[in-house]
Amino acid sequence: MNRPPHSGAPGEPALRTDVLTARRIVVKVGSSSLTTASGGLDSDRVDALVDVLARSRTTDTEVVLVSSGAIAAGLAPLGLTERPRDLARQQAAACVGQGLLVARYTASFARHGLRVGQVLLTADDISRRAHYRNAYRALAQVLAMGAVPVVNENDTVATAEIKFGDNDRLAALVAHLVRADLLVLLSDVDGLYDGDPRRPGSRRLREIRGGQDLVGVEIGSAGSSGVGTGGMVTKAEAARIATDAGIPVVLTAARHAADALAGRETGTFFHRTGERAADHLLWLEHASSPRGTVRLTPPAARAVLQRRGPLLADGVTHADGDFVAGDPVELLDENGRVVARGLAGLDARELPRLQGRSTREVVHQDDLVPLVRPAPSGDATPPPAPARVRVRIRTAAEYARAGTAPDPSDG
Repeated sequence: MNRPPHSGAPGEPALRTDVLTARRIVVKVGSSSLTTASGGLDSDRVDALVDVLARSRTTDTEVVLVSSGAIAAGLAPLGLTERPRDLARQQAAACVGQGLLVARYTASFARHGLRVGQVLLTADDISRRAHYRNAYRALAQVLAMGAVPVVNENDTVATAEIKFGDNDRLAALVAHLVRADLLVLLSDVDGLYDGDPRRPGSRRLREIRGGQDLVGVEIGSAGSSGVGTGGMVTKAEAARIATDAGIPVVLTAARHAADALAGRETGTFFHRTGERAADHLLWLEHASSPRGTVRLTPPAARAVLQRRGPLLADGVTHADGDFVAGDPVELLDENGRVVARGLAGLDARELPRLQGRSTREVVHQDDLVPLVRPAPSGDATPPPAPARVRVRIRTAAEYARAGTAPDPSDG
């Protein structure tokens, strides 16, 4: 479609420039926006979404679709009346439903002369650096050949230990992975509210410019349809992860997808809060699986947080884990708090004889990502955003251990 001008019509709000200038867009849609309450795909809903995406896709605008719905689509064909809780039956439903989901997308996009490419990922594909690069190359090639990637978690083979937890987080990582200019999260709720949207007096937040705008906001953790998972907690986390890397986010209802992609004022718009970092740093901060920990002296911790050079062995007091050079490790301050993440420059077995007295480089400064912000005094303090929002990607199992998990992936 032709992109609208950068300013609205007389008397209308100005259009969102960051949306209008986006050339690679990741759109995530949840199960509740694609299926009936009893399970099974709603063809009209799928077609309505595809019509919007097809119009948004032009010669200079690419669209990547992250779609839930596999498990929900498999319920009715398997005679299930509700989403199963055990992993084996979830996998079975995903096995049946994923084929139905992609077949429906293939037929719907074909009405616009567009091809579909299915991409199924597990958290392992994102957390392992080599897999991460391979996933990028595959998605880039699908886009280069003119097809629309349809991405979902590979629920058929993913176990509880390697699940993303929900597709909002998957979408944020895919936005990083493909170097997107915009992330659009489509839900059954028309934005982020300062309280339960069903409660009188709750107000939709039109713009979020940083973590400070979320202080005191009640963020729900469950959807209303019963076929999806996640809720606003995971969407706020996904938005934070994307905006930290310079990717703006629109969160709105699926029925407002056309307005969102046209740059109109709908839903909640999350402004970018950071700059796009090197790919390996995005992976390191948000998707890597640390292989060990390294505890630092107070001066070394301050230097790491202020990015005043590499971490040297004389700033290390203790190390745990069986990591080798090139593995991600978490860097701890003297109190055991994780303050940064980095790529080890040497093997764990080499550290005991070096720590505290050698100037050997443990982590190069270009392979360091601070996870907290140094205060003016030089002490490390957490960023102002609520802790639930300022977090890295966690698997469903990690959420369960923390006691804050939504249900497993929304498929």
